[in-house]
Amino acid sequence: MSVFQGILLVILIVFTLVGYKLISQVPSLLHTPLMSGMNAFSGVTILGCLSATGAAVAMGSKALGILAIILAMVNIVGGFGVTDRMLRMFDKKKPAGEAK
Repeated sequence: MSVFQGILLVILIVFTLVGYKLISQVPSLLHTPLMSGMNAFSGVTILGCLSATGAAVAMGSKALGILAIILAMVNIVGGFGVTDRMLRMFDKKKPAGEAK
């Protein structure tokens, strides 16, 4: 492993720990609004993945780009799914006699 790769690995580990610490300190009440904002950032991630994959020359780089696109899409779809489910918890309940 080169020095550059070692530095990148250290950066990955540090930012993973910092991100975990930040996320664990967020109160439950703020999770839904923050999730919606993060879904917007994930949309930007998709654009970056598409650009990087389109510019990739080597087949291995294209494969990693496609994997990045798939994972970012899973993140977006899952985030919107969880946000929708949480927002449905706050819908007003209809009386039993009313039709849907």
